[in-house]
This record gives sequence, C-alpha cells and structure tokens, in this order.
Amino acid sequence: MDIEISKVTGVIEESLRQYQNKLDLRETGYVLQVGDGIARIFGLEQSVYGELVRFPHDVYGLVLNLEQGSIGCIILGDTSEIKEGDEVYRTGKVVSVPVGDELLGRVVSPLGEPIDGKGPINSGRQRPIEVIAPGVMERQPVKQPLQTGIKAIDSMIPIGRGQRELIIGDRQIGKTALAIDTIINQKNQPNRPVCIYVAVGQKLSSVAQVIKTLQDHGAMEYSVVVSATASDPAPLQYIAPYAGCAIGEEFMWKGKDVLIIYDDLTRHAQAYRQLSLLLRRPPGREAYPGDVFYLHSRLLERACKLSEKNGGGSITALPIIETQAGDISSYIPTNVISITDGQIYLETGLFYSGIRPAINVGLSVSRVGGNAQIKAMRQVAGSLRIDLAQFNELAAFAQFGSELDPHSQAQLSRGERLRELLKQDQLNPLPVELQVIIIFAGVNGFIDDVAIEDIRSWESEYVSFILKNYPSIPEKIKEAKVIDDQLKNELKEAINRFKAR
Repeated sequence: MDIEISKVTGVIEESLRQYQNKLDLRETGYVLQVGDGIARIFGLEQSVYGELVRFPHDVYGLVLNLEQGSIGCIILGDTSEIKEGDEVYRTGKVVSVPVGDELLGRVVSPLGEPIDGKGPINSGRQRPIEVIAPGVMERQPVKQPLQTGIKAIDSMIPIGRGQRELIIGDRQIGKTALAIDTIINQKNQPNRPVCIYVAVGQKLSSVAQVIKTLQDHGAMEYSVVVSATASDPAPLQYIAPYAGCAIGEEFMWKGKDVLIIYDDLTRHAQAYRQLSLLLRRPPGREAYPGDVFYLHSRLLERACKLSEKNGGGSITALPIIETQAGDISSYIPTNVISITDGQIYLETGLFYSGIRPAINVGLSVSRVGGNAQIKAMRQVAGSLRIDLAQFNELAAFAQFGSELDPHSQAQLSRGERLRELLKQDQLNPLPVELQVIIIFAGVNGFIDDVAIEDIRSWESEYVSFILKNYPSIPEKIKEAKVIDDQLKNELKEAINRFKAR
C-alpha cells in the first residue's frame, strides 16, 4: 500500500497541535521529516536563520528555512540516528569553529574537528563561520605583492595581499597546481602568510595528494587544510568555505596576512543547490536558487586588506571555478567573475599544445595591476603583455600563409621565444628577483638568436651562471626592488658574458 508522505506529515502536525498549548514550542520542536541531510521540524517558533539546533545523539543542525508552521534545517552530522518524532532543541548559538595557531599543520573538517589522526586540537578560541565583511572604512587599498613564484602570473597578472583573484578553467588543466605552487612559494617570503586550503567536493585521493605535496615541500607548517570531500554530506560541503574563512580571519585580525584557496566553488554551488532543492526553495536559472550569487559574494567579500588602524592584516582569496568546455559565460563563472578582482583563465587548447601553465593572456586580468608588483618587475614586464597580445594576433594572421614583412617576422620570432620563456614546471616556483632577471633578457631581445627548443635549457643555465658569477644582482633586486641604470648595465654585461662563453 502506498502512503503519501504529506498525509503522514499532516497527521503528525495535527497530533502535535493538540498538545501545542501544553508544550513550550519556542524552545523545543519535533522532527516531522528527515532524509538526504535535511530535516523539517515542527515548533521552535523563536528560532532564527543560521541558528544551531540540537538533535538527539549530539547531532546538530543549521536552520536555513523559516516557514509557516515548520522550519527546515540541514544536518551537520550522521542522519541515520535521527527519526520522525525526535525532540529538537534550540541552542541560541551559531555554527563556530576553533581558531588559532593550534590549527597550523593540521587537517580539519568544516566543523573544526581534526581528521589527520594527530590528536585533538586544544584551541581556546572559536569564531562564527558567518560574519559580516569589513566595511570600506575598515579597509585600505591593495598595494603589497603576494608572489606566486609563477613567471606568467607575477609579471602579467599580479596578485596583491587582500585581493580576490579567480582561477578558472576546465578540469585537469592545472588550476589546483597554480594554487599549490603559490602556497609552496610562500615558504621563504618576508612576512610569510598563513595558507589555508579548502577542499570542497574533491576526491579523497586528490586531497591526500595535495596534503602530501605540501608536506614534502615543508609547507604544511604554515598551512591549514579544511576538507569536505565528495564523500561528505552536502551540508558539510556547504559550510566548508565559510569555516576556512573564519579560521583565516582570526589571523587577519591579529595583523597577519592570510592566503586562502577555495577548491572549488563550482562544487560548493552544486552542494548548495542540492540543499535548496531539498528544502523546496524555488529553482531558478540552471536549477540554482535565487540567492546563489549572495552565497559566494558574502564569502569572497570577507577577503580584504585591513586598514593600519585595524592591524593591517589581510586575506587574499584564490577561488577556483571549473568550467564546461571552456564556457566562462555560464551562470556560476559569470557570478564569481563579477565578485572577484580579476581572473586567471586556463585554456584547454594551450594546455594540450604544451604551454604550461596554460594561461590565456587575453582573457586573464588583474584589476589591481602594477600596484601589486615590485617596481623592478613593472620596469621589465611593462611591455610583456602587449608583446604577447600582438604576437597572438600576428600568429593568427600568419597561419593563413601570408608573406610577412621583416618587422612582423621579428615580432613573431620574439613572441614565440617570450611564450617559451614563460613556461614553467609544476612545483618549481621562482623567487621574484630571478623572474625579473629572466624576463629582462627576454623583452630586451637577448634570446632572439636562441633556438626555441633551447630556450628552457638556456634559461636554466643562465640562472645558474648569474647565481654563481653575479650573486649581487639578484640580491640588489631583492633589497632595492628597482632596476637603476647601474644595475641595468650590470645585467647586460652579465648576459653578454654568458652568451660569449
């Protein structure tokens, strides 16, 4: 015999209403329905949006729907122990996570519970996962570089401390690799930022590989990993980025810099869509709820550079978005592009043609720009973006077999070499002073006579030569952060001497 759930629910509601006058339904409620990480509760009439409620067996839920006659909440734990008719209690609290230095080097769940087998986290402080972002008057402009160690990014798409820079592209073309390289590069940076990697909806094996990579390169000592994998319930995937941000805000308000990676917000939006549909919220475009923009904007707006009055700390956010067949004009990508301060667009065609990192210079942009670069990098890389853009235009024209004048041929030749020079192996970030030395050689034509297939080996030998014979050059760039006439002459002399070997 088929039994309609709505009829059963109606019977339970009616029986509970008979006792409504005898019960304190403001503080105690009863489960009407439970399943798929969602519970509908009768009572709790005074509960508020975002409040934590307690089920039996110490399972907690987060209130997301306030309806006439019932509330809807997501369950942050094991739903198998909860059944219809169970009592539910208000806590008067919001979801909070432990914060502080005790989390460094640890892997935690979105609730702040350790999942790395290294014992409990004895943190005396907690922060709510959802807070209002600092206002305009509490911030200052982004002007301090966050070096990624990746030539193509630090030279043309610079990232500043306090910026939100989107990493976008299809699956398996190096988005996470860029983020991990950036974390590894912070190891020897002055005022090293605390790094937080939030895994949302990733495979457990992928997260384990990221953790191992960070450990192998000595980066876990200043990092925290918040993990909500594909095998975790959707409610945990939903709160994971907010939990990671709360952990970072503790350091930011102490005057420290923080780098946070959200990998990735596409799966975060999908988890939220799943919860919203189960809560019977009206679906909109692509079945996402109407507030999916607010979902990410209230998260990413919390990344900022605080004013000196507030300690001068910062959170730099690198959200990752996965596209389908390179379509950056679909719903979630356009939402996040409009929230962030620029994007690094990785292109499948470039990746499979051997250009790695596969950054599309035309579609990638940093809205902070030169303010997030040291002056030496601005000096040498100022024309690099234009040179590559002109090369791409010319290469598209030249493929039709037209005869080119000598000037265009020289431009084409220079562009091919610059593109080759910007290639970089994974897990091999470069200090900014060495990047400046390499790019200086490229934009000033010192590699125009080097065969394209020899560029990578030329670069490696050239860097070794400089470090061995002219160690003062990178030291001066590192300290002064500018290339004066004397240093420029030293660089030219070093390159000529290297080529004349």
